[in-house]
This record gives sequence, structure tokens and C-alpha cells, in this order.
Amino acid sequence: MSKTYKPIKSMKEVPEQLRRLQREYIRYQQAELIYSLSHKKLLELASEAGAIYRFDSTVLINREIFDAYLERFHEPATINDKGGDAK
Repeated sequence: MSKTYKPIKSMKEVPEQLRRLQREYIRYQQAELIYSLSHKKLLELASEAGAIYRFDSTVLINREIFDAYLERFHEPATINDKGGDAK
């Protein structure tokens, strides 16, 4: 057994390690699956975000820019904090 195995020291390291493993640039087909969006809507949002990179016949989306743009559409929770039924 090799000695290269390094256990995670704290749970705070997990998100950091996941970010390193994720691709920074993805193709449209991958983005459609990841974000569950149609091709047309994905193209529209990625273009508005300024996250598109085009060269030759390849189109890539920068995930960091696109994710930051999508956060603009985040809505706060609407559950009533008083313990009553939400209406």
C-alpha cells in the first residue's frame, strides 16, 4: 500500500478540493446537463454573463463567471419563520 494517501483533515477542505477538480471551462453540451437548461436559454444567459469563449469551431463557457451571474437570480426562502403555515 502506498504512503501517498492523505486523509482530509477538516470538512472545510472538501469544498476547496471539489473546486480544484471541477473544470473551469466546459462545452455547451456539458453545461446543458450540469445546469438543466435548454441550448437556447444557456446561450442567452452565458452571453449576457460574458462567459463565452469562442475559437475555431469550439465554444466554451467559463463556469466561474457563469455561476456568479446565475447567483443574481437567487431568490430568498419564503417559508414563514413563526412556525405557521406558509401561504
